[in-house]
Amino acid sequence: MKQRVTTAVIALALFIPVIILGGIALELTIAILALIGVYELFRMKGMTLNSFEGVLACLGTLFLVLPLDRYFFFLSDKADNMSLFFLTVMILMTGSVFSHNTYSIEDMGFPVLTSLYVGTGFHSFLLARGETQGDIKYLMFGLLVVWATDIGAYMFGRKFGKNKLSPQISPNKTIEGSIGGIVSAVVVAILFLLLYPGQDYFGHSNVVMVIFTVFFSIAGQMGDLVESAYKRFYNTKDSGTLLPGHGGILDRFDSLLFVFPLMHLFGLF
Repeated sequence: MKQRVTTAVIALALFIPVIILGGIALELTIAILALIGVYELFRMKGMTLNSFEGVLACLGTLFLVLPLDRYFFFLSDKADNMSLFFLTVMILMTGSVFSHNTYSIEDMGFPVLTSLYVGTGFHSFLLARGETQGDIKYLMFGLLVVWATDIGAYMFGRKFGKNKLSPQISPNKTIEGSIGGIVSAVVVAILFLLLYPGQDYFGHSNVVMVIFTVFFSIAGQMGDLVESAYKRFYNTKDSGTLLPGHGGILDRFDSLLFVFPLMHLFGLF
C-alpha cells in the first residue's frame, strides 16, 4: 500500500500540471501513454512492436489520438482520424498477400482492435481537454467520476462485500462494492454539479447528468473488468511494470478508456 500511494502521489504530481497546461504538452504525453498501452497489450500476447503488426498498430493509434491539423498538416484537409486509421488497416490486410496466404484475418484482428481500443480511448481523453473546449471541467468531471467509483467500490467492498461480482475474472470484486462505486460516483457528481451547473457546462440538466453518471460509473467498472479478463486470459498479473504497485498504463487507464468515449457519445464535450 505504501508503494501504491507513493507511486500515485508522484504520478499525479507529474500528470496534473500537464493536464492543466494542455496543448502540445498534453497531446504528446497522451500519445506516449497510448503507445505504451499498445506495447503492453502486444507484450501480454507475446508479440513485439518491432514487427509489421506492431509498427502499423502504433501508427494507427497515433492517427487516432493526435490532432491531424497539428501533427499531420501535410495531408489533405479532407483527411480525418478514422480514414487514416483505416489506411493502416488496409496496409495490414496486404499482409495476407505478401505472406502467401499464411496471414489470416484473425491475425489482423488483434493489432486493429488494439489500436482502435487504445487510440479511441485516449483520443476522447484529449477531446475532453481540447483547446476548442477551453475548459478543464470536462476532463476533471470524468476523472472524478472514475476515481470516486474506484475508491467507493474498494471501500464498500471491504466493508460490506459478500457476493462476488465476477469471480472468474476478478475474485476480489463484489456486487456490494460495485454498487458502492456507483453511489460514490453519483455523490461526487452531485457535488461537482453544485459548483458547476450541468446546464451551463455540459448542455444537460443536473438530473440527466446524474443519470449519465450511473452509466459512466458502470462503464468504468466494465473497462476495469475487461482489462482484468485480458490479463487472466494471457495469464499476466499486470499489464506492465511502469508504475510500481499499480502495474502498467492500462492498469491505470482501463476505466478511462471506456468512460471518456461514452462521455463524448453522450454529447458532454
